[in-house]
Amino acid sequence: MFAGVAFSWPWAYPALEVMHLIGVGLLLGNLVLLELRVFGRGSALPVPELARLSLTLVAIGFALAAVSGTLMFATQPGDLLANRAFTLKMLLLFAAGSNAALFHARRSLDKMDLAARTLMVVSTVIWVAVIALGRWIAYV
Repeated sequence: MFAGVAFSWPWAYPALEVMHLIGVGLLLGNLVLLELRVFGRGSALPVPELARLSLTLVAIGFALAAVSGTLMFATQPGDLLANRAFTLKMLLLFAAGSNAALFHARRSLDKMDLAARTLMVVSTVIWVAVIALGRWIAYV
């Protein structure tokens, strides 16, 4: 059904792309903001309050990206499943989720130790790679 909608309304797919980019921007922007605070920038901002705000926006961004990404996937699942960049992007999304689960399971926001900081940097690297692969899908 979505494939038909996307092709019968020429603005539908670009609108999904815009929604996807807004979601990714909210997600990565707020992760980087929190990471900068944890690494010493903006020390006047209390980490717990900033984390509560930024992680809420991260969750909203992820939801926007997930919904729009799923709808875009529905327009051409066969082509995307055969695309190596898409496959690697999906694997990295799983890695990002696993990394986030580990970060929160060990209560890293309360500790802010070397392991917590390492997990934060790993998260940012994974999300940048996810973005790069998302763009690469069209060229592979």
